[in-house]
Formats: sequence, structure tokens, C-alpha cells
Amino acid sequence: MSTRIAIEQLAAFAEAPFQGNPAAVCCLDAWLPDQLMQAIATENNLSETAFLVGAGGRYQLRWFTPSCEVDLCGHATLAAAAVVFRREPQRDILLFQSRSGPLSVHRDGDRITLDFPVQRAQPCLPPAGLHEAIGATPQSCLQGVDLIAVFADEDTIRTLQPDPERVAALPGRGLIATAPGKHVDIVSRFFAPGCGIPEDPVTGSAHCSLTPYWCETLGKTVLNAQQLSARGGSLRCTLQGERVLISGRVIPYLSGTIQV
Repeated sequence: MSTRIAIEQLAAFAEAPFQGNPAAVCCLDAWLPDQLMQAIATENNLSETAFLVGAGGRYQLRWFTPSCEVDLCGHATLAAAAVVFRREPQRDILLFQSRSGPLSVHRDGDRITLDFPVQRAQPCLPPAGLHEAIGATPQSCLQGVDLIAVFADEDTIRTLQPDPERVAALPGRGLIATAPGKHVDIVSRFFAPGCGIPEDPVTGSAHCSLTPYWCETLGKTVLNAQQLSARGGSLRCTLQGERVLISGRVIPYLSGTIQV
């Protein structure tokens, strides 16, 4: 007997349709087998598919790329929150339990704000193969959950043409390339071919590392950030101690059911 599952697709950190990072959201009555959730995420072939179980403003939340489950995802959490806020319009605050601990989310008008843990990165030497992987040499590097390559200007970030196989061989979950922005505080791109994501359109979790680094570097506590993927995306990041508040908008795209 087949099972029908409600699913929605939304673009997070978007200012208009066809921008931001698409995520699928599946609201479940109970967890499906891990293998089935991974198969659904693989079939969706989006950067992330979020699965949540719960009610009354409190949910358990998990995220799957096309190839693996991850510990933290910003854009799919933003998308999941938008779905729940629409289902529970009387609420302005939600609590998600995740592999990265409790994550609170609140909304203010058309913006949704994630309260995420800081993920600090430490200065490191450029790893072997970095220049060959991205075709450019950064000013400096940091290593945390991801490898961060810091460049001097926005134009360099825009023109990077990474080699996915070589990027996948670098240390860390993925590679963040970042620089000061021309019209915003910081810009970035994120590549994670080892997780089945050659380039992520907009990566909330990457800003858990970028925010503390750039706030210290620029002497600020609030950053306007832009991810320079083909779709593009906008984020506002606020550093509060060991937490990062990441704000953005969500644009609904489609809703329906899948049959498994």
C-alpha cells in the first residue's frame, strides 16, 4: 500500500520568485524510516529536504541533502518555519529540536529570524590543492565545519569556477569563498560537492561561521550579506554572543503530495 505525504517547496532568503534557495518541507505525523527520507530527498534533488514532526509550536526537525543527512541547515529551517507559521498563524515563535540542539525561530512581518549557534573557524594554512580546486589563491583561510577562503574583493568571488572533484577532496563539509561586498557588508559562495551540492544557492549555516569572523574583522555586530550564486540570496546576520540571528524572507513556490 502506498503512502501519500504532503510536501511544499519554498525559496528561502529570497526577495522575489526564482531567487533564494529552494527547499522541500514534509510535515509528518511520525518519522519515516531514515532510508525512505533519504530516498525522498534524493528524488527531490534540492539542496535540502526538511522533515518535521510535532505540533503546537514545538517540532523535531531533520534535514537531508540528495546524498546525506546534515547537522544544521539554515534555508530549510527558514522554509519549514514558514510552513508552520502558515499552519499556526497565532504563533510568532517556534522551537525546533535538531541534531544541533534547540533552534528557536521568530517572525516579524514578512521576515523570519533563525537563532543558530556560532560555529567558529580558526585560521589555517591553505590546504594542498586549494588553488587548483578554485583557480585562485585566497588572502587567508580558516577551518571550521567548512573551509573558508577569504578574498579581497567581490569580483573574485563572482568569477570563481571551482572543480567539483577537487573541492570535494578539500577538508571540511564544504568550501566557503567570501569577501567584503560592494553594496553589502559581505558576499560569499558555498560549494559542497561531497554532500551532493556542487554549489548551494544560499547557505544559512555557512553564516554561523562567516558572521563571527566578519563581525570581528569589520568591527560590526550586524551584517547585510549576499550569496552570489546564480539565483542569489539576501541575509541579515546579527552576532549575539555565541548565537547568530539569521533573517530572511521566504517565497512559496508549490504544494502537493508525494506517493511512496
